[in-house]
Amino acid sequence: MSRIGKMPVAIPTGVTVTVTEDNVVTVKGKLGTLERKFENCVHITVEDGHVHVSCKEATGKNARKINSRAHSMHGLTRVLIHNMITGVTEGYKKILMIVGVGYKAVKQGKDLQLFLGYSLTPNGQPQKKYIFRDNDQVTYEVPDDATIKKEGIDQMVKEKINAGLIVVVKGIDKQAVGQAAAVLRAQKSPEPYHGKGVRYIDETVRRKAIKKSTK
Repeated sequence: MSRIGKMPVAIPTGVTVTVTEDNVVTVKGKLGTLERKFENCVHITVEDGHVHVSCKEATGKNARKINSRAHSMHGLTRVLIHNMITGVTEGYKKILMIVGVGYKAVKQGKDLQLFLGYSLTPNGQPQKKYIFRDNDQVTYEVPDDATIKKEGIDQMVKEKINAGLIVVVKGIDKQAVGQAAAVLRAQKSPEPYHGKGVRYIDETVRRKAIKKSTK
């Protein structure tokens, strides 16, 4: 059995956790509600303000395979439930930084617009905008200068950070927040020569020397 899996998960005040017969766990807190179905090879109970996860020991045909699966899911199930409780009480966020001349982010209503390049393409056509919309799982924020300084974001990196160059992805689902941030970064991954692109605020970009032509 997993050492992590055997550790009970404390349920904070103001949070309710329910488990159905189908192993569907619902967590409700001040920030929202999360629901997730877990495999039937693990047993989940709520007792004395804690969530307990244990393995179901199977017998008979395919018992060895089922028990092996239960042991592998034991610790993971406990971690996922802990993340759900943290999500509805504290939430999760990812901070990304935009680096590059003409690069910026603009929030209009529920839409986040990313401008990652020159205003016009070489053919004279308007540069493509990348648009992402707030949904039930994640929201996008473009903090102003005052908020950036208040949260100390500009102290985390050497570059001067201004409004429009920081995007904050927030949500109660840790996996959804991480995936949304990864999609933003993938639109313009940081390149190694000038460092231009979208990166995580605490990400270190390995730089390369610019190749000089020899004549």
